[in-house]
Amino acid sequence: MDENALSQEANHLFNQGNYASALDKYTQIIENHPEVTDRVLFEMGVIYAYPHNAHKNYQQSLECFQKVVHEYPDSDYRYDSQMMILQIHNVIIKDEKFAAQQAALERSRQALESKTDEVAELQETVAALEAKVFAVRMEPADKVLIEKQTRRLTLISKGEVIKTYNIALGGNPVGPKEREGDNKTPEGIYFIDSRNGNSGYHLSLHISYPNELDKMRARELGVYPGGDIMIHGIKNGFSSVGASHAESDWTQGCIALTDQEMEEIYKLVPNGTLVEITP
Repeated sequence: MDENALSQEANHLFNQGNYASALDKYTQIIENHPEVTDRVLFEMGVIYAYPHNAHKNYQQSLECFQKVVHEYPDSDYRYDSQMMILQIHNVIIKDEKFAAQQAALERSRQALESKTDEVAELQETVAALEAKVFAVRMEPADKVLIEKQTRRLTLISKGEVIKTYNIALGGNPVGPKEREGDNKTPEGIYFIDSRNGNSGYHLSLHISYPNELDKMRARELGVYPGGDIMIHGIKNGFSSVGASHAESDWTQGCIALTDQEMEEIYKLVPNGTLVEITP
């Protein structure tokens, strides 16, 4: 049977809620049509993690997506698989985090109840600190420092640090970007030259790569240096992965943060801001 017919059968079984049979059908596709293995693994990963699948298996789902990422680096499904890995990790740890947060909240409530005399003083202290932080954050940054080795982005204003953030880089982060498609994050001095409030990655700030040194290096190598290097948020539709996105380098050379962090940076970093990216 040809691959299209098998795929239609698998899809029909999935729509009927017969997930085990759909997975069996996808296994047949891999055995008979290895040229579409990356797509089939991605679809199997979705079924294993599907919320309505009473026998869902997150470990097997992760294995499918990880195979796509590691064994098919040029696959069209590679980046979506990376995002699904982050999403599944987020689901797995969500309950544990929620329980921990609830316990911490309860401890805080008990501490407040036992220290009623200190509450007013603490509230005044917190209010004063919040006012100072707000005043500092209202001042735009004049420099963005991106340190690749430590995966850290720092906003600086008049030599003072406003705030630091954990970041994810390109999937091949070591060394400066040389050519289009090398999945490297650039290194050098740049500036923010434009912004996109309707980005597919929840807001983006465009970095002025390539600079003259980048162009010269590309000419010497006889390659095209590429472009479209951004500071951006999470891909639309995957914002729930939150801070766990920074556990791996998943971009095509850009610098990624959480959506909430990107909203802060978008407000504090005007066009023309200096951007220094260090190894």
